[in-house]
Amino acid sequence: MLFSPFIVELLREKSQCPIRVSADCEQLALDIASVTRQHIGVNTLKRLLGFIADEREPRASTLDVIAHYLGFEHWDALRLYDEQTENSAFDDRDEYLTCFFKPGTKVNITYLPNRSVDMEYLGNCRFRVLSRENSKLMVGDELTVTHLVRDYPLLATDVTRDGVNLGSFTAGKEQGIDFLLLDV
Repeated sequence: MLFSPFIVELLREKSQCPIRVSADCEQLALDIASVTRQHIGVNTLKRLLGFIADEREPRASTLDVIAHYLGFEHWDALRLYDEQTENSAFDDRDEYLTCFFKPGTKVNITYLPNRSVDMEYLGNCRFRVLSRENSKLMVGDELTVTHLVRDYPLLATDVTRDGVNLGSFTAGKEQGIDFLLLDV
């Protein structure tokens, strides 16, 4: 089981932690413990957030702790809220968590007007730009991308060029992106 993007965003807002890389789960676990006085393992959070590929279902008590942390009475109330919220439509899109990609996987991303970026997955949600057309990204740039969602903007963090962190980058702000996975 993976948390929906909407629940992940609620966790980001509550914890004030970006939850972009697996190491962020340590900070999240500490914050959950300080708020709820209950412990959730870091690896459990990594599984629920997609940083560890594992199909084990979490315990109901674990999900209830997450719900309490987010201000809900229990998990079912949070899940129902998620389903009834317009944001949950994000789940119905063609979405990939990049942490499940194999290193070497190549991705072609296109967005309007007439822009294209080819990237190679390095591991740990990091990509290197191999080629680009009409994009502000440059060949050799490295960036963190945790999700690819068709028809939504590409949200990249920690864009590094020649050893300098340029910050974050958003592509396809207006109409989103399309993408093609190669060598998966």
